[in-house]
Amino acid sequence: MASQLSQQYAFRAQKSMGLVGGTPTYMPIEGFAVPDVPARTYHYSPDGRLFAYALPTVVRIFLAEGAQLLQELSVPNIIELKFSPRGTYLSTWERPVKLEDGAQHKNLRVFSASTGEELISFTQKSQENWDLQYTISESHAIRLVSQEIQVYRPAEWGKGIADKLRVEGASMVSLSPGLNPSVAVFVAEKKGAPAIVKIYGLSTLSGAPTCSKTFYKADRAQIKWNDLGTQALVLTQTEVDNSNMSYYGETGMYLLSAAGNFDCRVTLDKEGPIHDVSWSPNSKEFGVVYGYMPAKTTLFDQRVRTLHDFGSSPHNFISFNPQGRLVALAGFGNLAGKIDIFDRRTLTKICTIDAPNTSYCEWSPCGRFLLTATLSPRLRVDNGIKVWHCTGGLMHVQLVEELYQASWRPTLLDQAPPFGSTIPAAPQPSISVLTAALTAKPVTPKPAGAYRPPGARGLATPAIFKREDEGGAPRMPTGSGSATPPRGFNRSPNPPGSMGHANGTTPSNGNGHYQNGNGGRRHVPGAAPKTLPTASAPGAEGGDKKPKKKGKKKEKGSGEAGSGAATPTGEASVRPSIDVTVVGTQTPGQGSVPPTPGAESLDPVAKKVRNLNKKLKAIDELKEKASRGERLEATQLKKMEGEAEIRKELSSLGITA
Repeated sequence: MASQLSQQYAFRAQKSMGLVGGTPTYMPIEGFAVPDVPARTYHYSPDGRLFAYALPTVVRIFLAEGAQLLQELSVPNIIELKFSPRGTYLSTWERPVKLEDGAQHKNLRVFSASTGEELISFTQKSQENWDLQYTISESHAIRLVSQEIQVYRPAEWGKGIADKLRVEGASMVSLSPGLNPSVAVFVAEKKGAPAIVKIYGLSTLSGAPTCSKTFYKADRAQIKWNDLGTQALVLTQTEVDNSNMSYYGETGMYLLSAAGNFDCRVTLDKEGPIHDVSWSPNSKEFGVVYGYMPAKTTLFDQRVRTLHDFGSSPHNFISFNPQGRLVALAGFGNLAGKIDIFDRRTLTKICTIDAPNTSYCEWSPCGRFLLTATLSPRLRVDNGIKVWHCTGGLMHVQLVEELYQASWRPTLLDQAPPFGSTIPAAPQPSISVLTAALTAKPVTPKPAGAYRPPGARGLATPAIFKREDEGGAPRMPTGSGSATPPRGFNRSPNPPGSMGHANGTTPSNGNGHYQNGNGGRRHVPGAAPKTLPTASAPGAEGGDKKPKKKGKKKEKGSGEAGSGAATPTGEASVRPSIDVTVVGTQTPGQGSVPPTPGAESLDPVAKKVRNLNKKLKAIDELKEKASRGERLEATQLKKMEGEAEIRKELSSLGITA
């Protein structure tokens, strides 16, 4: 086994930068000089041997072990840099500018990491997918230029393009890892033609593709290879969701084999977007987090057969540790920041970590620790780094003002310490954990769970107010394009089932307004019935001046007499003050408001009994509140004291309460 590298992480902030050692001390690396000006970015080589950062005027390359300076490149304005897989080459990218002589700006440069010599340069306008993609042996490097895949041999940069392939409409290319690399090309859907992914062997690029898959609803795609480079997951997404169920468009996923012997759509059993997908390091299984919240998480094998269902929880992140023994499921962003750690062998939960406001999460190369960070500009408060053990313990805390970047030092799997057959015990936390606990501001604990309106609180919470993972009803598609489930109420002024109710059958009046079934007049519950005056009633003509004025304007335009509140005969009417006019067409024969059911049949004694029963019902509700421990006002207590008086009055009326 090769010599083991020490555990280390790096961070970059507005006013500081550093390399920090790992467990158990978490002390800064001696010999690393913090730059005087803010760094723009940093990057470790994939083997963890080298470390580089970019300043406004210079790029510096260090040995990560011991922070020894190797090279200083005088290249200004670098905002992106990246090492090749073995750390032989360092690529840099700066924003393209117009040169005075009109020549193209070669803003993508490749340097030798050992000598600092510039080997080749390109013009690369887009910052997205800006770098070349190398094979793990660094024998070849590819890049996509104007729908053309260009292949180079890094050992012979001066000879230029070694091979090329033009694919019409190609918008993205991905080179697989592994010893037999393949090239996957994505062509987006356009003008009714389906999207397509083609996979070519790198050594036979000019030949026929080894695998090809077409599908619709794909404006862009992500291609995720397994570590062996034998299979790829294609995660597709559209710009717009035609069903209006998601603001971010529709998502889909397909599994393709580089050899062309297997391809299929990954069918998911819950409606909603795909939040995250991750391959296991063994290259034989992958996990998917999908569906509307609370999302489902499922493990699939390499033939898309379900291995395990983790159920529904508020998760949008999944990650295997480098050894494939542990699985982290978490909910970041607008979720609470809970991280659930599962043992892949037994599929049981080991612990839950509470890491709110996390914007970055990564396993350590040894697979025992998780690094979580709160970064700017995602959040500008409580920025810092926390290191957690896989059993849930907090190992280290480092608060950093305006933190931009943090990451573990990569380590090749054969150079990392073995994980072991059992879950390792947590070591002693660093002194920073105790210091942070002593200086932390006291936080008032908030009640856990989702907000529920007062009417839904208590033991008898309706299922519609519960989350699905708390026993609530599962989310069902509404079919109307709305993501909000239908509720059992509406704003109609009429009782359910009546004409004019939202679920009734009263048609529209043609102006987008619905009639309420009462001739355009709203019924006010409890009001005395009113009868509209007829056209021959005294004062019917001169009772209202304003409607006459409107009627004159209408006469000029249409030649017909009328007013804003016309009766079926076209003459003005006196309107009772209790009624409210609803815009709509009057229906002949509906000149009066229907009375409240039973309002006229009640005698004074029955009305008194009804009022006394209402008071008793209110007292019973107050008693129930008091039994739940709720605090009552003085007026409410006084009302409860009058219960005996009310029951006595009911008895005098011959009613037994």
